[in-house]
Amino acid sequence: MKAGIVGLPNVGKSTLFNCLSNAKAQSANFPFCTIEPNIGVVNVPDSRLQKLEELVNPEKVIPATVEIVDIAGLVKGASKGEGLGNKFLGNIRETDAIIHVLRCFDNDNIIHVDTTIDPIRDKETIDVELQLKDLESVEKKLEKVKKAARTGNKEAQKEFDVLTKVINGLEEFNSVRAIELTKDEREEFIKPLQLLTDKPILYVCNVDEGSAVNGNGYVDRVKEVVKNENAEVIILAVGTEADITELEEYEERQMFLEDLGLEEAGASKLIRAAYKLLNLQTYFTAGVKEVRAWTINVGDTAPQAAGVIHTDFEKGFIRAEVIKYEDFVNLGSEVKVKEAGKLGVEGKEYIVQDGDMMNFRFNV
Repeated sequence: MKAGIVGLPNVGKSTLFNCLSNAKAQSANFPFCTIEPNIGVVNVPDSRLQKLEELVNPEKVIPATVEIVDIAGLVKGASKGEGLGNKFLGNIRETDAIIHVLRCFDNDNIIHVDTTIDPIRDKETIDVELQLKDLESVEKKLEKVKKAARTGNKEAQKEFDVLTKVINGLEEFNSVRAIELTKDEREEFIKPLQLLTDKPILYVCNVDEGSAVNGNGYVDRVKEVVKNENAEVIILAVGTEADITELEEYEERQMFLEDLGLEEAGASKLIRAAYKLLNLQTYFTAGVKEVRAWTINVGDTAPQAAGVIHTDFEKGFIRAEVIKYEDFVNLGSEVKVKEAGKLGVEGKEYIVQDGDMMNFRFNV
């Protein structure tokens, strides 16, 4: 699953990406790997893995990951191909969620592309470019649907009505995620279009060091503007976070964070927020060979979870043996969990819960 970092030039996107690229500093000895210069696979911080490692003592530990894409700064006119607009908009289309970085700090030494600091204006600049591109996409689709709708095709008429509603919303400068549609309308007619402003979004308010804990007036304005948008907002002092990741020793990093009044590094907070934004959750497998976190969608069944390991596991699924993480930690081993009658045997309809420890029985 992939999240793309977007924003105007010079708002802190690349610094944030570099911060995340050093996420190894925030998650023990788990490595960071770069696929190409602007794409990184970042580990999802999860203290449960460390606890399982202590109890199981495996040969290796493999965390869950999220792919983060650093998409170069958009400019006004990107929807019409200005700058490298089409390329960047194409990169956003390929992501599952958007991390939108907004500059919420004053610093005369860092020039803003629009000379003054105004995160709401910056947000609207990006929004308009994405909305214009979506409008173009929906209008093209509507032209194709029109003929069938005119012949009385009920399904086509329904799609025509939904697309018209979305066009009206976009023309009023509303993002698709903020347009009121039913779940079925979104799934059936909107999701296949991969619209840019329908993607879940996380706003990152990039603040100065003194605003890292409670934010500032800029952040308050952002929160007010996005309150009806079904979006997440987090506060990060990106420059300070970059300084923290440069420190070699874990103890030094923790002292730095404590001095700022922060409980954990912002990179960790952001990665977890992106994971949640993508509607993902984790289940575990644990044995002497490895302890591993597996990524699945919230609501996945046991066979679907098994299929993440190997498609044969899903095809030949018989049952799943499930231990709740809390039971395993409290009792200390699989044997003791069984003795306490806490091991569950679940079938194909079981909905996997975050933190489940699972063992699959299958036959192909």
